[in-house]
Amino acid sequence: MSPEKTPKYLEESLGSEVKELISTLPKQNGWLASHIYQYQGFWHAASHLQALISCQNHFQARDSDVFLITTPKSGTTWLKALIFALMNRKQNPISSPTHPLLTNNPHDLVPFLEIHLYADNQKPDIASLPSPRLFATHMPYVSLPESVKNGSRCKLVYLCRNPKDTFVSLWHFTNKLRTPEMGANDIREVFNRFCDGVSLFGPFWDHVLAYWEVSRERPGCALFLKYEEIKARPGVHLRQLAEFLDCPFSAEEEESGMVERILKLCSFDHLRGLGVNKNGKLSSGEENNAFFRRGEVGDWNNYLTAEMAERIDRIGREKFHGSGLELL
Repeated sequence: MSPEKTPKYLEESLGSEVKELISTLPKQNGWLASHIYQYQGFWHAASHLQALISCQNHFQARDSDVFLITTPKSGTTWLKALIFALMNRKQNPISSPTHPLLTNNPHDLVPFLEIHLYADNQKPDIASLPSPRLFATHMPYVSLPESVKNGSRCKLVYLCRNPKDTFVSLWHFTNKLRTPEMGANDIREVFNRFCDGVSLFGPFWDHVLAYWEVSRERPGCALFLKYEEIKARPGVHLRQLAEFLDCPFSAEEEESGMVERILKLCSFDHLRGLGVNKNGKLSSGEENNAFFRRGEVGDWNNYLTAEMAERIDRIGREKFHGSGLELL
């Protein structure tokens, strides 16, 4: 795909079967595309939906596969960098001046199933990729290919973020991708949509809760992480990731400061300052710098009123009641 192509949120190059399908689905105004469509209980841009269905039909998981799963704007870029560096530290020494993270955006190194690999009716040759394969997705649990849910012992790493910060980051991100002709999204209008569950891969709370429940039922297969907790204690959670992914740090690595070197390489400020992340575009059309805004915990305080914050908190308390999960 050409790096000059526009972001994959528009209804273009859709197959006839998907066009027929979306004509039967509930639809709402989109944040980027003119409409988003409800499929299996969640909202998708038409182009993402086409790729999702293709992935469901063709993807075959391996026991060694690793999936990084998030809702949009939950710390995905940072998690991709951390896990790529962690899992490839033998092949790509962290201190190497040619480390792939120095010359590639994390999204190019850990591709999305539904945004990159299966986009544009592609049938990627992922069977030839060496194990362990590392993929990313925003798909809700219900929409994962059956071989991921039931046919393998692959690993799911789920990262969630406070919904208030997630919303604010999503609002900024979509405004950056909208054309001047489209104008900016009004924050109160899209806030109401977010609270009603109408956002890309939303409802946010249903997405998060499903993976939380899987992590409780199958802790050996699914690891549930919180963005705020990783920010507070990054070393603790990087070691937790290493144990979960069966690539724990050796005593020699601990003594050499491997954990600290990975965290420095993958820090938000370091990644944001790299030339590759200041310039250029992803194959899916987004500018690389769109993925590096602030990355701060609590930035929502600068944008949401007390009433808006309480509304989101109230929805969370209702949705997560009895689950043991809190995202306040």
